[in-house]
Amino acid sequence: MESGNDTQISKFLLLGLTEDPKLQPLIFGIFLSMYLITVFGNLLIILAVSSDSHLHKPMYFFLSNLSFVDICFTSTTIPKMLWDIQTQCKVITYEGCLTQIYFYILFGGLDDLLLSVMAYDRFVAICHPLHYMSVMNPGLCRLLVLLSWIMMAMYSLLHGLMVLRLSFCTDLEIPHFFCELNQVVQLASSDTFLNNLVMCFAALLMSIGPFSGILYSYSKIFACIHGISSAQGKYKAFSTCVPHLSAVLLFYCTGLGVYLSSSATHNSHSSAMASVMYTVIIPMLNPFIYSLRNKDIKSALRRFYLMPGKKWTIILGVMK
Repeated sequence: MESGNDTQISKFLLLGLTEDPKLQPLIFGIFLSMYLITVFGNLLIILAVSSDSHLHKPMYFFLSNLSFVDICFTSTTIPKMLWDIQTQCKVITYEGCLTQIYFYILFGGLDDLLLSVMAYDRFVAICHPLHYMSVMNPGLCRLLVLLSWIMMAMYSLLHGLMVLRLSFCTDLEIPHFFCELNQVVQLASSDTFLNNLVMCFAALLMSIGPFSGILYSYSKIFACIHGISSAQGKYKAFSTCVPHLSAVLLFYCTGLGVYLSSSATHNSHSSAMASVMYTVIIPMLNPFIYSLRNKDIKSALRRFYLMPGKKWTIILGVMK
């Protein structure tokens, strides 16, 4: 096939993390384990929040949405990677690559926006506790989540349309385990100045905006905590922010690490390895971060675990 525009491109080749065949079974086992832990852990959070009336609060509503997004975020890349290793096939169609780019940006950005929404929730809860339930009412909570979805759907669509305008040559190899936007743009044979400009501007907008909101919320939170007279009150107020603050630091530190590794080195495989932390590790760790230090979540999970046994006990008692 001769060089041409994107309508002539039918496939890309995903080179993965390594081309060493001896390491493929090890990588398959590790990523399958992490994927199952991610799905199972986040699914438990969703089931616990939806089944326990004690957790029908704004904070846990946002947490369940975050867990759902984390499942989708990981499912955008890892199943395809596992399939490629298992079948020894590295091919992804042009349409499949565009689809993966769209959903990867969508769910990755939703993670960012939901973390900023959760920071606002913590700000209202600590700085305006008497008005918390009236301010963070169900209607506002749903609206914030809906707006996050709409914003990221449009943002992802923008990048997808920008890729559609590019021309590509044949034998396109992506040195990554998924269709990462920057890697795909670099493979284009046509002028990519406008794409790079849009990517930089959009990335700055989508990172600075939510991060500024998080910084503002926590500046007010820390000022409010500092004004609390008792040490016990300060500890109680701060402890409610620890899981979210840990998730925020993990998200932005790893995101910064991926950006620095890709800009500081021209080794694409190093960039792919750095992306593992951002793409796989964070969604896997979020359920542990939010459940280990949260008594409400642990209690809900305990009740959810015991619920089937109680139901069977009632059923057997009725039958007798």
